Amino acid sequence: MTTTTTQPGTVPRKKLSPRKRAQRIRWIQYAILAAVVVLLILNVDGRQVQSVFFRADLVQTTLTSGLPNALLNTIFYTFGAFVFGLTLGTILALMRLSQVAPYRWIASIYIEFFRGVPALIVLLAFGLLSVAFPGLRFPLDPYGTVWTALGMVSAAYMAETIRAGILAVPKGQVEAARALGMPSGMAMRRIVLPQAFRIITPPLTNELILLTKDSSLVYVLGLTASAFELTKFGRDISNSNGNLTPLVIAGLCYLLITLPLTFLVRRMEAKAKKAR
Repeated sequence: MTTTTTQPGTVPRKKLSPRKRAQRIRWIQYAILAAVVVLLILNVDGRQVQSVFFRADLVQTTLTSGLPNALLNTIFYTFGAFVFGLTLGTILALMRLSQVAPYRWIASIYIEFFRGVPALIVLLAFGLLSVAFPGLRFPLDPYGTVWTALGMVSAAYMAETIRAGILAVPKGQVEAARALGMPSGMAMRRIVLPQAFRIITPPLTNELILLTKDSSLVYVLGLTASAFELTKFGRDISNSNGNLTPLVIAGLCYLLITLPLTFLVRRMEAKAKKAR
């Protein structure tokens, strides 16, 4: 048996509590992060960064040469595809939950296919449909083409989200409605779906954010200048001037759309936690 002895005149060290140890580690991380930031500031050429990313004359050119129209086009592409995808996704979710086996098979094949194929390939395929089938044109083209292509891709993801929301609604409510003589279809429309959409509003908003970023793929369709979205608009000006300032402004415009949506999602998730 061994015993620990302390030498005369020495004061035993106090062990740090887990809380103080975590606090000390956190302050060390803050110090390292501050040191990295200071080193970056000291070693980066501010004038070079400004001339490449924030050139004043190009900022003015970008803002006055069609940026509002590109921003509106991005919003139109996004919300049109979202409405299309939400409608189709709801139908697919109901098919997945149907008691009719062929409906479940069709919905499952659709969902797995479009979740596995990149949105860029789908957009390219829809853009070439008029070549494969002469005379075929979508209504309100190019908006109709974009809404259909991106909407079909997003519908595959929304369908699974909506299905999860439907399954989250307590079955007792449906059984009570059926006991009162309400048909199953009416119970689904009036009782289940409203509650399901209330549950899945945050993930659906996240899907809207993803669609906003996916709208940058529209450039592959070879659009005219009046139908440019933010990415195509910024890239053309950047290429013609050999500078990244227009792309930076386009990126800030995307943030102008997505940041309020992100804040909205966090508010809704916080409310949902409080309601539990």
